[in-house]
Amino acid sequence: MAIHIWWLVLALLFTASSFAQEIKLPSRIIALAPHIVENLYAIGAGDKIVGTVEYADYPEAANRIPRIGGYHGIQLEKVLALSPDMVIVWKNGNKEADIEKLKSLGIPIAYSVSKDIRQVPAELIKLGKLTGHQVQAEKLADKFNKRYQQIINQYHDKVTVDVFYQLWPSPLMTINGKTWIHQTLTMCGVRNVFAEATTDYPQISLENVIAKHPQVIIIPNEKAAKQPQQVQWQKWTEIPAVKHKQYIEVDADLLHRFSTRMLEGVQDLCDKLHASRNYYGKRL
Repeated sequence: MAIHIWWLVLALLFTASSFAQEIKLPSRIIALAPHIVENLYAIGAGDKIVGTVEYADYPEAANRIPRIGGYHGIQLEKVLALSPDMVIVWKNGNKEADIEKLKSLGIPIAYSVSKDIRQVPAELIKLGKLTGHQVQAEKLADKFNKRYQQIINQYHDKVTVDVFYQLWPSPLMTINGKTWIHQTLTMCGVRNVFAEATTDYPQISLENVIAKHPQVIIIPNEKAAKQPQQVQWQKWTEIPAVKHKQYIEVDADLLHRFSTRMLEGVQDLCDKLHASRNYYGKRL
């Protein structure tokens, strides 16, 4: 009996060893989007990141990671110098040409394909499996799902207001109903006046905004190397939002990244929109 148990133990040890060799977890990751960096740190895998892109600035430790490029592309020589054993790319954000070059170098690639707020928990779990941090990833995913539903429940039956989301001031741009930013407005129970636009991020004119009569103008505070010229909204008092001074400023780093912090930005947005809702409600 003792001999049989001994052989069973040896068999289990051999199986575990073979499994560990078969699934080799990456130890040197290049993350090609700020939200990927944030999510890796959130699940406890931030110490595996050896390279990233511009604007990957959260948490504080992320600022010490070497940069290999940004929105305009990546520098392959810097990628190779860091000897990554995995590159995690943003399928919807990184240039396809850069992704193809990475593939040609034989570097293992994993994808972040977030296009919907509800995909964040799945992204966390995927990163957890890739890095061996499944337990923390699953806890965060569950927490995210619960908070998401709490916000939906809080604002789903409120009186709506018409809002204009100023994605960028110069040229003036906004969002249509197919974007994830529009989804945040839906969560807050308000109406996007450009939801029916034919392109996701249309460039518009001041006359277009005036014609839509938005009751609230949302202005995200976006980090940029060169700040664009701001719209002087106070000149256009025929817009209800201007007439009643209903401007809302929000943190773009929270709202525009598919990270665990995204719902902090949504909650802030919804709370501020609710204050505007109450303002108009008292005037009726």
